[in-house]
Amino acid sequence: MNLKLIMAFVSEDKTDIVMDAAREAGATGATVITSVRGEGLKPEKTFFGLDLAVQRDVVLFLVAGQRSQIILEAIAKAGRFDEEPGSGIALQISTEDAVGLQTQTNVILHEEEEEK
Repeated sequence: MNLKLIMAFVSEDKTDIVMDAAREAGATGATVITSVRGEGLKPEKTFFGLDLAVQRDVVLFLVAGQRSQIILEAIAKAGRFDEEPGSGIALQISTEDAVGLQTQTNVILHEEEEEK
């Protein structure tokens, strides 16, 4: 099976927007890791030692390789990654194999067949 792992690092207010866009573009599910911290070019400001940075989420999508670019672009557009600095980034990684996808395998295989 040709699979890609899409990782989106988003501000928590964009998580649902990004997940909805990915689903509309063909993602069959996602895993969300909440309350992570990231840092850009400049360190975030603190106030009496308290971090003022917006909480971020990591959203993981395991998708059919043929749909990955479409899903990645939908995520970027919905999250306004290029328009709003700090709103998020996304990347994709080739995945050789995966297990535990029994409920999604039929959909992923069907998408592979449609692309041929």
